[in-house]
Amino acid sequence: MTTNRVTFIDTMRGFSLFGILMANLLIFQFGMYGKDELKDLSALDNGAWYFVKIFIEGSFMPIFTILFGFSLIKLIESIRRKKDKSRWSILRRATGLIALGLLHSMFLWEGDILFSYGFMILFLIPFINRKPKTLFIWAGIFLLLITSISFGSAEETKKEQKEIASYIEKADNIYANGSYLDIYDFRANDLPPGMDDAGLVVFLLIFLAPMYTTSLTLFGMGLAKKQSFVNMEDEKKWYKLGALLVPIGLACKSLSFIESNFSGMLLTGGSELLAVGYVCLAALIYKTRPVQRLAPAFESVGKLSLTNYLMQTIICTTVFYGYGLGLYGKLGVFGGILFGIVLYSLQCVFSLAYFKKFKRGPFETILRIWTNWSWNGQIKIKQKGSTLHE
Repeated sequence: MTTNRVTFIDTMRGFSLFGILMANLLIFQFGMYGKDELKDLSALDNGAWYFVKIFIEGSFMPIFTILFGFSLIKLIESIRRKKDKSRWSILRRATGLIALGLLHSMFLWEGDILFSYGFMILFLIPFINRKPKTLFIWAGIFLLLITSISFGSAEETKKEQKEIASYIEKADNIYANGSYLDIYDFRANDLPPGMDDAGLVVFLLIFLAPMYTTSLTLFGMGLAKKQSFVNMEDEKKWYKLGALLVPIGLACKSLSFIESNFSGMLLTGGSELLAVGYVCLAALIYKTRPVQRLAPAFESVGKLSLTNYLMQTIICTTVFYGYGLGLYGKLGVFGGILFGIVLYSLQCVFSLAYFKKFKRGPFETILRIWTNWSWNGQIKIKQKGSTLHE
């Protein structure tokens, strides 16, 4: 038995990678901490910075999270149709992502997300067999939880401000002028202020980071169990309601720039609501002619999401870091957006061409082989001497 892929999910995954690239370009150009401390920007760069912060940053990664939960359920359903149990496949999937994430963060870039997604699968195991209604309820609970813990102001002392300014200055110099080994050594040994506590780092990576992504992952799992986005014409009323979250999310994120005890809550909650709104808005316009013309390109990028995500890191670190072209901080925020559009367009062309000759991307193949514990990447069914294609 085979199932058709939900093409809308692949298309949205590809689109989310565009937004993720736009947000990550701030990090590639200005550093993980420096991107929030930019000064003396031109009017054009300042406007571009606010655009990325409000419309993109913090909202496209949650879209990917929704799709991750959706695809996780579809993967499990596919495995269970061919053999009774899926737990070892799920565990291998998790460890495979964790391993890729560790390698990615150690040797290429500190902005990795794969480790958190891999660990999150382990956290989600108790929810896999739950009903959609249960998943939606828990998604709401986690959303309220992560939003509520963002309440309050976190004013930095003068000492902390000085330490972070010193760290950013050193990071800018290393990334702009350092060799690969210089940058590797900096990431490994020069920890940001406040991150020198090993217990805190473990807590952030293993507990807090997955918790921030759990809400929308559960939401995506619930959507998959409801067979959402299959009969899209029948679901239009829900898309219209969900699309109302777009202006609400944008308003919340905009208001978060006004310093108050509610700034963190507005930013966190607004980012999550905006992500759901974007998905619903995209579903609402998905069948229109202009979108259908672009959809195959986004869909191809989405099917190669792991490969394209890692290639974005390789290309951007080579372009911006000192051991490559050394353009760190030189393009500006607006110039970075233009660079991102060009890079993503090239990935669309590459992905479309790639699928004319191959069925899966290289990193997707590796993860599939590990997940299915099979050299050909196919799921082994219980009957002797037979396998079944997914």
